[in-house]
Amino acid sequence: MSRSLKKGPFIDAKLLAKIQKVSASGGSASGGKLKVEIKTWSRDSTIFPEMVGMTFLVHNGKIFISVLCSENMVGHKLGEFSPTRKFTRHGGKMAKDEAMAAAEAEKRAQEASKAPAEGVKK
Repeated sequence: MSRSLKKGPFIDAKLLAKIQKVSASGGSASGGKLKVEIKTWSRDSTIFPEMVGMTFLVHNGKIFISVLCSENMVGHKLGEFSPTRKFTRHGGKMAKDEAMAAAEAEKRAQEASKAPAEGVKK
């Protein structure tokens, strides 16, 4: 469920202060040369238009993931761009065997394509 229009979008007060400080000092948002990464744990803060062009280090529970805000991200939450779970892959022994067979077939195909080129004499 979305947030009430009466309340307006949420942004952490400390994060807002950091954004205003970087904007006032001529950081990346105003096109300056200084690239400042703002570290935050506030995954539930909404991305505002003033944040476009800034880089945030968003905590995912273990590490900080770099998030560069663009115009398409306005209105979304910072946490949407910092996944908390790492997907390894599905399958088990059978999937592993299939992957190894496919890699081996690809290797043979590369060797076969190289062999005729080497055998040609001028």
